Amino acid sequence: MMLSENLYNLRKLHKFSQEQVAERLGVSRQAVAKWEAGETAPDIHNCVAMARLYDVSVDDLVNYDSAGSGMMVPPRGKHLFGVVTVGDKGQIVIPKQARKIFHIEAGDRLVVLGDEAQGIAMVKADTMLSLMNDMQQAMKEQEE
Repeated sequence: MMLSENLYNLRKLHKFSQEQVAERLGVSRQAVAKWEAGETAPDIHNCVAMARLYDVSVDDLVNYDSAGSGMMVPPRGKHLFGVVTVGDKGQIVIPKQARKIFHIEAGDRLVVLGDEAQGIAMVKADTMLSLMNDMQQAMKEQEE
């Protein structure tokens, strides 16, 4: 059931008609309608093509359940890990899936960045240091 809902919602989000999706995939409009109604399911090749069309992962296209979060299928590379609670001293627990995807382990150091209009971001300290070194090197090369 998630697949059919995801297909319908993604098509609407991208403002495509069933005819436009069918044309891009090389299938009939009726096939797209049946997939969205849950009457049939697209084969793996069409799932891959639709994941590319909508810029989502195949796994999210097929398995993402918006019931838990109330959010649509996230774009490829974007993640919604849920809600965390800030403790009395400002501590948060980074969700396990986020730690796994971004290779964050106990003892890792993170740089916390803030933009009053956009919010807070965290970057691994070694990644930030590497970026700063690259920028410094580029500036030295421009001066020479």
